[in-house]
Amino acid sequence: MDQQLQVLINVQALDTKIAAHESEQARLPRQIEAVQAAVAQARDGVQTLKGRLDQNKKDTRAKEKDLEDAQVKRQKSEARLYEVKTNKEYSAVLVEIEEIKQEKAKIEEEVLSLMEMQERVAVAIRDAEASLKTGESQGREEEAQIRHRLAAVEAELQGLKGERESLSRDLPKDLLADYEKLLRPRGGLAVARVLPVDGGSICGGCRMTLTPQCLLEVKQQVARLNCESCSRCLYWLPS
Repeated sequence: MDQQLQVLINVQALDTKIAAHESEQARLPRQIEAVQAAVAQARDGVQTLKGRLDQNKKDTRAKEKDLEDAQVKRQKSEARLYEVKTNKEYSAVLVEIEEIKQEKAKIEEEVLSLMEMQERVAVAIRDAEASLKTGESQGREEEAQIRHRLAAVEAELQGLKGERESLSRDLPKDLLADYEKLLRPRGGLAVARVLPVDGGSICGGCRMTLTPQCLLEVKQQVARLNCESCSRCLYWLPS
């Protein structure tokens, strides 16, 4: 195989690794953000529940005050029973006392409902805090693992780029320029292996069928050949 073509193949292999590492380098910080966001969401959930509990306690205190007021009203109305002078006034006070009793019973039910809700929310807070504690611990562990992997990827990437820079010096500038011009538009693959298929061969990049003459010339390595369809540089490796 032509020495320059072999170098080009090696550069392509390095560029493929570099692209994979750069993709992972970009993805890992997003994973860290996702872990942090999950923990933050759990914290917000705990705070939301605590806010609900605080509001419930305020509502309970307000209802308990209403209950005290209703009790005072009842006591005043019952005291008036001894002050009225007619049966009509007496009956009116009894109706008033009954209405206060009904109002008081309704408030008592509301207070009971609020207190039951307090218990449920308090249990939910304990569960959420326990889950948050576990999530924070797991989050710290996951984040540490991701950061460790990110540091390794960055170190490997630096080494690959250095190796690529050193290797590419063995290529003529015009050949390297043509290769790099194709690299991005062709999805990071500018050098493609010829692949055998039933009835012929195809370009390993675009999968288009090669003419018998093109295949023969690639095999003979008379000169560097490019795919007529995608312009990738072609090479042949015997099976």
